[in-house]
Amino acid sequence: MGARRDNLMIELEAERKRQPAKPFPWYYSPTYLLFWVGLFFAVIYPLFQALPAGIKISEEADNPGKFVAERAQYMLREITQMGPRLVGDVNNEVTAVNFLLEEIEKVRQVLRDDVYEMEVEVQRASGSYLIKGFLNHYKGVQNVLVKLSTRSSNSSSYLLVNSHFDTKPGSPGAGDDASMVVVMLEVLRQVAISGEPFLHPILFLFNGAEEQPMQGSHGFITQHRWAANCKALLNLDSAGAGGRDLLFQGGPNHPWLMEHYRNSAPHPFATTTAEEMFQAGIIPSDTDFRVFRDFGVVPGLDMANVYNGFVYHTEFDRFAVVSRDSLQNSGDNVLALVKSISNAEEMYDTEAHAEGHAVFFDFIGLFFVHYQESTSTALNISFSLGAIVLICVSLWRMSRVSEQTMGTYAGAFGLLFLLALAGILLALLFPVLMCIFYDLGDRTLSYFSNSWLVIGLYIIPSVIGLVLPMTLYLTHRRSDKIPHKYLLQIVGHANCLLLAIMCLALTALGYRSAYLFLISLIFYVAALIVNLLSKLHCRGYHWALVLMVSQIIPFIYHAYLFHMFILILIPMVGRFGMNTNPDLLIGGLCACGTILALSFAAPLINIFRRPNSMLGGLSVVMFIFCMIAVSEVGFPYRAKTNVMRADFMQVHRKYFEYDGSMSLEDSGYYFHLGDRNREAPLRESMDLTGLVRLGENCDTELMCGLPCYRFCASRKDALWLAREELVQLPYPTVLELRNKTVLSGGYQVRFDFRLSGPPNMGLFILPLDGVRVLHWTFSQGMLDNPATYRPPLNVLLTYGVDTTPFEFYMVLSKDNGNFDEPAMKMGVSGHYMSPHAERDALSKEFLATLPEFAFSTEWPSSYERHIF
Repeated sequence: MGARRDNLMIELEAERKRQPAKPFPWYYSPTYLLFWVGLFFAVIYPLFQALPAGIKISEEADNPGKFVAERAQYMLREITQMGPRLVGDVNNEVTAVNFLLEEIEKVRQVLRDDVYEMEVEVQRASGSYLIKGFLNHYKGVQNVLVKLSTRSSNSSSYLLVNSHFDTKPGSPGAGDDASMVVVMLEVLRQVAISGEPFLHPILFLFNGAEEQPMQGSHGFITQHRWAANCKALLNLDSAGAGGRDLLFQGGPNHPWLMEHYRNSAPHPFATTTAEEMFQAGIIPSDTDFRVFRDFGVVPGLDMANVYNGFVYHTEFDRFAVVSRDSLQNSGDNVLALVKSISNAEEMYDTEAHAEGHAVFFDFIGLFFVHYQESTSTALNISFSLGAIVLICVSLWRMSRVSEQTMGTYAGAFGLLFLLALAGILLALLFPVLMCIFYDLGDRTLSYFSNSWLVIGLYIIPSVIGLVLPMTLYLTHRRSDKIPHKYLLQIVGHANCLLLAIMCLALTALGYRSAYLFLISLIFYVAALIVNLLSKLHCRGYHWALVLMVSQIIPFIYHAYLFHMFILILIPMVGRFGMNTNPDLLIGGLCACGTILALSFAAPLINIFRRPNSMLGGLSVVMFIFCMIAVSEVGFPYRAKTNVMRADFMQVHRKYFEYDGSMSLEDSGYYFHLGDRNREAPLRESMDLTGLVRLGENCDTELMCGLPCYRFCASRKDALWLAREELVQLPYPTVLELRNKTVLSGGYQVRFDFRLSGPPNMGLFILPLDGVRVLHWTFSQGMLDNPATYRPPLNVLLTYGVDTTPFEFYMVLSKDNGNFDEPAMKMGVSGHYMSPHAERDALSKEFLATLPEFAFSTEWPSSYERHIF
């Protein structure tokens, strides 16, 4: 025992006698920073953009069993040439359905009918359900279904594969979601000709009403005879056009699906963090996955193309923006997943394999990692506590070598921990201040068309904030009790403790995204162990080389991940609405990515002399970017590629009183603007004289007197521009009161109505004082939860191929039983969204003044207010 202690003392004495290392010359520091920049552009950027080469039809014989992107591309051209495909319009209900049936028939002609059986059906569904604060009532929406099964199989568990062929008004929908429709058609073909048996039937659902929202999936999962047999789901959608397909939701509680994704998907692209952001509502979108999960309890994988979200739901979502290579990427993944899951033993009893949530992510597209949440908890706690123990060992070793007390090092660690905390706060604060200043100067979204501006606007300020407190302390400290080389190591330890605390906190709160901190901790702990065991720990700045090398993989992963989030979210912030400063989200993401990617690497600028000069250089670069951002380069919008959303309706409005007389008839343009810049960019080319914001006082009139469509919650921010000439509607929306019956007892009354008009209409019901709606034709969920669904009650009415008028009733109760006076107000809106619905001459003239950099989802609409 004594000999071992003597050996340790000899080693410590030898380390103590070594000459103290000096910082490296200052001129190496730019090279050090440029190394990380180069790593991004040499490794991360090309791998993020990488797509497999699209296979041509002429190459099919040399690639048996492979997805053929060229065939899918031909189908994509044909479906997008139809133009917008809206529920209730001929393009969607006739042309698109016939196209699908013809393509499916082509598959039947090459089907290996000795191995497979194929059933085809067109479903026409009607239903009613609650979603997003309103009641969604529909009839006659269409789905095209294909069930492919192996003749030798007796399994009653189906794999459901879903995409939708309808679109938003004005959009050809190449990316959203025709690209996934043609992927499904080609996957169906490849499976049908393969001759390979599979255990479980595959059900391809071509969904004709997702944008309404999600009526087609609801109609299938709640009504179709095959729905109960669906045990797993592949949902295919898009938040952009082209690029790679991101797995952003899974399960829930079925990690076996992740195992199949890992084992089969050749081009993995996924992250738990995207799932948590999506489910938190940060991403302003939704998919059919929600309906299958909530109404059918079908576990699955939710995948979407996320590149080029600028064209999403615009007229520029055309055939040309979806590359053949992108189709190959999606097709390869979907085909592999279909083959894998249709042969999964877990499908026989999926509930037996419901084992909790999973943590999942890919590493720059090279491989896929997943593990269960319970494993995540154990890993997070183990590495966080292990890191703390190793920090203590390192501090003890430093104190022994430098012949200082442990208390001296503990005090230094405490101070540097506070400075590290200050660095992280400044790394968040500096980008936030940039966001606020640019917003105050009406320069919001300056990066919208030139995303590289975020480097100077947010990333560089975050780097400066991250290292500023430490650098100032290390360059101006007065005490030499602790060598500089040790202080710089303690800086890393302080950052490590902060990340460990954050990892433990997120784990305790149930956030699986704690794995982001775990990745940083694993590689820091590994570097610290190597340094301690190899004795580099106390040999000048040699430990810094080990640490730098250890940070390459965390840097690559975090930079890759946040690069993805920024590219996805920059197009989305153009539709975040007028009241939210979207720069805060982008700046915050840049700051978080900087902290995770560089929290250990950035402070190493202090191994070079004159680190303050490096910070000064970064400040100069930041200033140059700021000047560029306030120039014409920083104007947010570009024609066709990065458009401003300027949605509006041409409204014909009427108010009817209790006696049936009309008290008002007028017209105007109802604007729903998508971004923070409001109407200011439009004023140069459009005459917006008299444009008013309706504001808080608009609720003196039912629904502010607006035919709001789905975005009713933001109606107080609506803009109204009156026009003298009445809007000419293609045809009328007509509400008829068929009958009014006072029921027995005298305190209830029944109203029977008939409503005819365009395929998309809305009802807004406001019971007056002392009146309650007891029941009605529609789903009762809204009436059963009066605390959640407060008047005015919003009902969205949609029809597909069933064009007969809606007939509905309402039963009301009234406290005083007097039904010879008003009981309720009812607003009725009609939305003429079809591309075949004619706009009047004045509306066309007004629309023509829209600047080239703007796109408008627009249509004529009617609004009538009645009192019954």
